[in-house]
Amino acid sequence: MSPRVMAAALLGVASLSACAQQAVSQQTNAGGYAPGFGPNPTLPAPEHTLIPTVNVAKAEAWPKGTRPTPAAGLAATAYASGLDHPRWLYVLPNGDVLVAESNKPGNAPKESGIKAKVQGIMQKKAGAGVESPNRIVLLRGVKADGTAETKTVFAQDLNSPFGMTLIGSDLYIANADALWRFPYKTGETALSGKGAKVMDLPAGINHHWTKNVAASPDGKKLYVTVGSNSNVAENGMEAEQGRAAIWEYDIASGKSRIYASGLRNPNGLAFQPQTRMLWTAVNERDELGNDLVPDYITSVKDGAFYGWPYSYYGQHVDTRVKPQKPEMVAKAIPPDYAVGAHTASLGLAFYDASLMPQFKNGALVGQHGSWNRKPYSGYKLIFVPFADGKPSGPPQDVLTGFLSSEGHANGRPVGVAVDRQGAILLADDVGNIVWRITPAAQTK
Repeated sequence: MSPRVMAAALLGVASLSACAQQAVSQQTNAGGYAPGFGPNPTLPAPEHTLIPTVNVAKAEAWPKGTRPTPAAGLAATAYASGLDHPRWLYVLPNGDVLVAESNKPGNAPKESGIKAKVQGIMQKKAGAGVESPNRIVLLRGVKADGTAETKTVFAQDLNSPFGMTLIGSDLYIANADALWRFPYKTGETALSGKGAKVMDLPAGINHHWTKNVAASPDGKKLYVTVGSNSNVAENGMEAEQGRAAIWEYDIASGKSRIYASGLRNPNGLAFQPQTRMLWTAVNERDELGNDLVPDYITSVKDGAFYGWPYSYYGQHVDTRVKPQKPEMVAKAIPPDYAVGAHTASLGLAFYDASLMPQFKNGALVGQHGSWNRKPYSGYKLIFVPFADGKPSGPPQDVLTGFLSSEGHANGRPVGVAVDRQGAILLADDVGNIVWRITPAAQTK
């Protein structure tokens, strides 16, 4: 049997397997949390199946005149349209918005085997198979209708850029394989100076290619995310050196170290306004069933180990990992707050503005959406309320409607940011739009 035929057969079996699974009850528990959400989620027993669930929402452009659905009292407008796979956002101090148009590197070594072929087919169907534009665009101003006044190419010829952060006159950009520093002049619409490599980042097969960067509140250190090279170390732990971790880079000395580890695929990075504690959004492992393992947001403690690959959500052992290391499991600490299994929660931003006080100090989480769960999960922007620097209640929907009634993905939320006016910005890499959320009846 040819690889193509085998892949098709595998997809067919996987589809039947997905259809055979029953939908999970959405009934909330006494604390008001749906299954797989909250500070102490109830975890079901793992399901070990020969063929994992494959349930991909086919990417399909927004029909003319349609848009996602904002929560009551809010409005959503397309701040910028016609973008090319916009993944991440960063708001400069003068109000300009940087948008990283990016995707998986095309020159990276490819994973082999039938499973990798199937994953490639699924990524293409989900809208993730496009060539990386390797570009950052700049959006400036807001017109009366809520759209950007100008859009210009800010930087190009990068290598799958993702995270961006500014310290003084130095703009740091995290490519898939390295962190770079560029000179930046306030108000410039395109980088004019030559960049310099700050540090190499683990790359290779790049099962998880996105690298994010955030600056400490005092501007002295940088924190960089590096996802794992596999689902659960099936490529061997030698391929995971320096991965599944958040790195700390000291600007003054130029030295770097692993700040926290055992984080399968950390993406969003943000400092909570009240405590100035670093938080991250993490995508957990697959193929343990519809409701394992919940993705999460968590504060990031210096030197902490969060379990991957040996255990999940604290010390729940993943028996697929051989050999096991009980001494590592014993060190594993549980994350702070679950945001649903397979939601692909990528974006993370804390709201620290006054335009929409209902979001003050809480976390906005962009959920890219599931590919291996029946029914779908994610595909929305949610809000997690905080009090005294900690999550304080069930999540709330902010922007939904990214899935059509036919089960197609008209959009997929990724990066989240808050602009200088206090509006919420959300990158949609399937709709090729940056959405702007404001109070109803207000676009500027």
